[in-house]
Amino acid sequence: MKGIALIVGLLLGTAALAAEPERTPLAAVTADGQAVKLYPNGRWEYVDTAKAEEAKRVAAEYPENKTRPMESQGIIFGNVGRIIMPGDKDYNRGSLNPKLR
Repeated sequence: MKGIALIVGLLLGTAALAAEPERTPLAAVTADGQAVKLYPNGRWEYVDTAKAEEAKRVAAEYPENKTRPMESQGIIFGNVGRIIMPGDKDYNRGSLNPKLR
């Protein structure tokens, strides 16, 4: 019985933390004196817009940041398949099975 109460308490505590409203970023300074904004989700960015743009350009080169666009279709788990963009003849074509059309 205590185990169930503990699990319920953990679930309620997690739900309360998840429902916490989004906070504004905190202003901070790095060890080398660069001004940055710290976001509650762990993200950060430079306050200086020129440095922020340069950092975004460098980050876009890394393969883990090259994800499929939200408006595309396709790709099963683990990047199996192909990305179909709007305008492609196969975009939103539905099933080829005549029973499901």
